[in-house]
Amino acid sequence: MSHIRKLALIAEIQKRRLKEESPAFSFYDFAFEKQIEFFKQEGSRFRTAVCSRRSGKTVGIAGDMLDTCLKEPNVTCLYITITKDNVRRIIWGDIQRIVEEYKIECRMNNLLMEIKFPNGSRIITGGSKDKMEIEKFRGLKLRKVYIDERQSMREHIRPLIDDIIIPALRDLRGTLYLTGTPGPVKAGAFYEYSHNPHWHNIKWDAFSNPHMHNPARGLDLEKTLTEERTLRGIEETDASYIRETYGQWIEDTESLVIKYNADVNHYDSLPSPLMYILGVDIGYEDSDALAVLAYSDKTNEVYIVEEVEKNKLDITSLAEEIKKLRTKYKPVKMVMDAGALGKKIQEELVIRHGICIEASDKNRKFEYLEFLNADLRRGVVKAKRDSLFAQDSKLVTWDRSNKEKPKISTTYHSDILDAVLYAYRECRHYYKQDIYTKPDINSTEFMDDLELKDAERMKQQIENPDLYEYEEMVDEYNFDEEDFNDY
Repeated sequence: MSHIRKLALIAEIQKRRLKEESPAFSFYDFAFEKQIEFFKQEGSRFRTAVCSRRSGKTVGIAGDMLDTCLKEPNVTCLYITITKDNVRRIIWGDIQRIVEEYKIECRMNNLLMEIKFPNGSRIITGGSKDKMEIEKFRGLKLRKVYIDERQSMREHIRPLIDDIIIPALRDLRGTLYLTGTPGPVKAGAFYEYSHNPHWHNIKWDAFSNPHMHNPARGLDLEKTLTEERTLRGIEETDASYIRETYGQWIEDTESLVIKYNADVNHYDSLPSPLMYILGVDIGYEDSDALAVLAYSDKTNEVYIVEEVEKNKLDITSLAEEIKKLRTKYKPVKMVMDAGALGKKIQEELVIRHGICIEASDKNRKFEYLEFLNADLRRGVVKAKRDSLFAQDSKLVTWDRSNKEKPKISTTYHSDILDAVLYAYRECRHYYKQDIYTKPDINSTEFMDDLELKDAERMKQQIENPDLYEYEEMVDEYNFDEEDFNDY
């Protein structure tokens, strides 16, 4: 036997010995009471958990997926959150830890974030940033589906749950779990599902998590929270604090970055004529976003006309998308995010693709957000209620952990907001021109205008006869300004 084969054999023996010594994974031993109630209690196949931060819902999902795949052969469990990158950030580390701790036999694909088990079962993961990502799951036969951080997803998830996810659970009478923290408004699919009597709805916070609050082991969550409130300078009544800490629905529109109101800002049809502006936001990890805005110098209104979001376009594909919108709308100006790598992309678009697009001014972003919000409140800026901009208005919130310097929360990132903001800065709707309608020749208004003009002419003739004579001569001979350029 060669030395290498001998070492491999020793390693395999040690591996098997460790596996025999490791305890078998049991969800009932692993989980705490609220997790067991949510994932294992009998009842409706459609379930929601409205939880606080650090409540243990995501670790519970990891444990239930592994438990299901170990016990049931040839089944598929699907985990969905906002983006595929968020899968790695939110749950993948917990899954790896459990697999390692209990020496669970499986094959993990850390690139695709998928797991295959010897009995033919598997765990797959995905994002839900746009409709195309959810479409990938069409036609699958699923045993369990977990949609995590539901409060941070757009409303397109609702029809996709009905049209794709629920039919995929039909064969095996599978279970759908929706989990998340309350959003800043009492509206949207997650709020409605969590108040639907036909769903199994449960709530818990971090005080129910023995890994967060267990005074017998020296874990006093109340003491920790008191220290945090003092540090942040907030009271227990702070709306954001109540949502995040206790998992309670509480209306908090002041925490929203975008002040869109469908009753004020929705529109059904566009006036004409209009001038168009195209704004482009470049994403690397995020999607590329293009927004077409329209305004008129006859009114003071701005319309968000079309939005495009595409994930990780190369420069040529991005150029094609811009050209489509340029042909369709003939914008008077095109601007884009040219910060960092965006500068090279802008130059490439200009030189190689013949797209005359300017760098957007990214300074004073918060000031222009306030201008945008002021116009939204007054009904000056219009967007359809099902637009990406309108949907994101319910998801993008302020992070006020530092009262001196509030910033936009990273809980949800809106790609379309920046594209809209770049284009909005270039709209000139505030240069509204009053429209003069010439009165009918037989009307009293026409005679009043005529008398007023005659009176002004007579006054000028008396006060400045030389200027009056000059202007009369120009009018009589139809001189143009260019006729005097040679003198």
